[in-house]
Amino acid sequence: MKELLRSNDPVLLSYVSALLAEEKNIDFIVADLNMSVLEGSIGALPRRVLVESDRLAHARQILSGAGIGHVISDDA
Repeated sequence: MKELLRSNDPVLLSYVSALLAEEKNIDFIVADLNMSVLEGSIGALPRRVLVESDRLAHARQILSGAGIGHVISDDA
């Protein structure tokens, strides 16, 4: 799994999850969802969207096509 993006914006994470869920051939996870226990639920720690390594380019195209390509991690 490779990191597609990192954000602490719950709306963005929900939107990206919905976009990727529509694509049946891309498996993804949103990591670090339970970090709020450690941070006190203030939303300071970013969550990561991880996709299969061989589907990373396709996932990047999906986000770019949706007009949110700027949120993709630089190292993705």
